[in-house]
Amino acid sequence: MNSQDKMTMAQAQEKMACLKEVFTVVRLLDGQQLLDRAAGKPVEVISDMCPCYSFWEKDSFCDNCTSILALREKTQKVKMEFLEYERFQVISRYVEIDGKPYVMEMLKQLDESSLLDPIGYEKIINKFALYSDKLYKDALTGVYNRRYFEDEVKNQTESVGVAVIDLDDFKLYNDSYGHNAGDKVLITVVGTIKRCIRKSDTLIRYGGDEFLLILPDMKRKTFTQKLKEIQKQINATAVPGYSILQLSVSIGGVVTQSGESIEHAIGRADKLMYLAKTEKNMVVTDLDEASSGIVSVDAHEKIKQTILIVDDSWMNLEILTAILSDDYRILEASSGEECIHALNQYGTGISLVLLDIVMPGMNGFEVLTFMNQKEWIKDIPVIMISSEDSESYICRAYELGVSDYISRPFDSRIVYRRVSNTIRLYAKQRRLSRLVADQIHDKEKNNRMMVSILSQIVEFRNGESGLHVIHINLLTRLLLEQLMKKTDQYSLSWSDQYLITTASALHDIGKIGIAESILNKPGRLTDEEYEIMKTHTLIGADMLKSLDMYKDEKLVKLAYEICRWHHERYDGKGYPDGLKGEEIPISAQVVSLADVYDALISKRVYKKAYSHEKAMDMILHGECGVFNPILLECLVEIQDKLKEEIQVKSTSDFYKVEEAENIREANVQYKNIEKDIRI
Repeated sequence: MNSQDKMTMAQAQEKMACLKEVFTVVRLLDGQQLLDRAAGKPVEVISDMCPCYSFWEKDSFCDNCTSILALREKTQKVKMEFLEYERFQVISRYVEIDGKPYVMEMLKQLDESSLLDPIGYEKIINKFALYSDKLYKDALTGVYNRRYFEDEVKNQTESVGVAVIDLDDFKLYNDSYGHNAGDKVLITVVGTIKRCIRKSDTLIRYGGDEFLLILPDMKRKTFTQKLKEIQKQINATAVPGYSILQLSVSIGGVVTQSGESIEHAIGRADKLMYLAKTEKNMVVTDLDEASSGIVSVDAHEKIKQTILIVDDSWMNLEILTAILSDDYRILEASSGEECIHALNQYGTGISLVLLDIVMPGMNGFEVLTFMNQKEWIKDIPVIMISSEDSESYICRAYELGVSDYISRPFDSRIVYRRVSNTIRLYAKQRRLSRLVADQIHDKEKNNRMMVSILSQIVEFRNGESGLHVIHINLLTRLLLEQLMKKTDQYSLSWSDQYLITTASALHDIGKIGIAESILNKPGRLTDEEYEIMKTHTLIGADMLKSLDMYKDEKLVKLAYEICRWHHERYDGKGYPDGLKGEEIPISAQVVSLADVYDALISKRVYKKAYSHEKAMDMILHGECGVFNPILLECLVEIQDKLKEEIQVKSTSDFYKVEEAENIREANVQYKNIEKDIRI
């Protein structure tokens, strides 16, 4: 603080009078009142505590009050403040008047000429744009996020088309192929949608696998056509690296009514989306009936389902179409090749296939074989239609997965009833499958949550923030995913990978039996203390072994492997059992590497954090023990993604510690490193 900032009240009043010739507002704030306000002391009238309210028309404290900052730091602070469309420069300067603390606050209203030169103006606009992107853009897909919807969109009442787009089977992609596949699916779907829409349209990631599309100034008929175009384009799009995945979306769309908010319209669109999802890969809008464009949800329950009739006889096609067309939408194919083309085009938008056996070219059995290869038969029921009623034909048809068999000549009542029953049965199976999938997901989430709670208790006692558990889960998952891509040496199903990742949270549960004086000792452990610390592997293993009721559960077995052997080393110099190479279960090998890496980059009560680069150098040069060479290759290959994801999941910056302060003695043995980093 400069001597010129010490003055009498008379001098302060004189100085303020001069400043008022330059600034729009000049005022003096009592320092003690500001401190009381920051401390949250109660007052009878809120404006008595903060004189900002009436001027800025606010009803809460500023999160970035420059006057409080200037007071605390005994300096000057500057910020820009907005009052509707007016801009103000705010300067808060700490002063002492008659020995007491005050803040002299000066506000100047800015116009275009006084803001910045063109270069400066462009820089600040770019900075605000960057901030807006971080605040309102989804990090994975780059489209607007839910916060943007809440802040900027939901209360709009303009006439727009509103669509809710939901990915079919997204959980299945994640569960079967891992989160990397799920991310690729989302990115691919967003890219496809963006290619179909205009710059004036708005795409928002509304939920995990759900998107909101807002289409202004679009005719009602065009709106439905656009949604169907999006649905077909997504269905025809391949996911890079996962060509086996067949994408589909269920879309519900409405056009806003007069004065209706977008938020309210979304509720209507969401109901229609769920109707579409009963069949999957469908578009349902409120424009199918009634001139008003508003149709009740009950009316949509009668939306026609699609039946594909495949027969080389035009007469049979005509007869079956006449029987079914009143209640179903009919597609026709006169050959096996045309049938395959229709299945490729419409996918699960087809509710049922009526398939003839004897056709020129590709016959019915060959179509069924192809449907089995593509696994379409699981989602699209097939009823065989034929005049061939020999036992061998019928048995072969059932072996290839048909749901029913109808012989010619047709009885219209039997045909209709069998078609109706089969479609209803498959729809019920799909609903039950979704229900079971949701229940399994909830059960797995609850199991993982309880494991996390238990592990957090251990980490809290160990003087850690809990990030260690999060990081170990992340590292383990990424290493396992890369390992499976790299080699088939280890036969780990997706379920095995999931269980190992879950069990990794329990790797240090044995530390609950170690004295806090050792756990949280600042500095290196003595040899005696280190021997005690090493027993946490056996303590944890014994705790899990004593769970008689659950000892045969795979999760418990994997957790036992990890607890007991995550300090074993590939060269046999680890503990507690001195296992070597592939004697160490792969679960423990992966968690071991993850544990060492995170221990190195994390700040603890007894050490500062190493940088990512230093941690990688130490691991790769054997300063923390010897690891499986394949796992080291995996670590190198995922390091960029690892750095990015750990930074997102951290609450503090691991890498702001000067390197010179972190580096200890070079070429130390890994046992001494373990004493230092307390892994």
